[in-house]
Amino acid sequence: MTRWVVDASVAVKWCFPAESENLGAEARELLLGYQRRDVQFLVPELFWPELANALWKAVQKQRIDAALAEKMYAKIGQLEIPTVSSFEFVPKALKLAIRHSRTVYDSLYVALALEAQAELITADERLANALAARFPVKWLGAY
Repeated sequence: MTRWVVDASVAVKWCFPAESENLGAEARELLLGYQRRDVQFLVPELFWPELANALWKAVQKQRIDAALAEKMYAKIGQLEIPTVSSFEFVPKALKLAIRHSRTVYDSLYVALALEAQAELITADERLANALAARFPVKWLGAY
């Protein structure tokens, strides 16, 4: 069974109609795989505030209203995605960030993927392009 570390850029796509989102169909297919138990998900604690922040941005841009943002967050919370404490991965994430000129936030997902012997899946094409040759990082568009 495939194990994915999912970043918030993918989860945000679950919140909007697939036809209105770039890579929305791919994100939905990944989510359906999780719901069918064909794949496993794992996220660091950071995932949840990043998801909430992305929904806040959607409210600020008047893409959705506050009530819908809260509903979407709760709906993803109901998926019961296993969540790992970020604390123990920060030192490794810091080293990765410094060595590869990536943010600590992005590097935290990579560090978790390495530790969990999983692949990170991201909708952030720049992140995937920068790290996929050296680390288990996959761009959602290639899913």
